[in-house]
Amino acid sequence: MNKGELVDKIAEGADITKASAGRSLDSLISAITSELADGGDVALVGFGTFKISARAARKGRNPQTGAEIQIAASNAPGFKAGKALKEACN
Repeated sequence: MNKGELVDKIAEGADITKASAGRSLDSLISAITSELADGGDVALVGFGTFKISARAARKGRNPQTGAEIQIAASNAPGFKAGKALKEACN
C-alpha cells in the first residue's frame, strides 16, 4: 500500500474527502517527525511506539576500495509494534 491508497482508505473509513484525509495524514506525519526531531517519543496505545535510538560512531569499510572509513554517530528513528498490532498480524 502506498500513500495514495492509504489516503483512500482513510477517506472511506472516516467518511471525509480524499483532500481532507491527505491533509490529516500529512499532519500526522509532520507531528510525529517533529516530536522525534525534538528527542521525544510518540506512543499510540494499541498500535506502537515511535522513538529515536542513538547509533555510536564506528569504523567501516568502503566496499569499492576496501579502505577503512569512520562512520559518524547518528540518531535513527525506530518503531516498536504494540500488542494489539502484533496480535492482528498473527
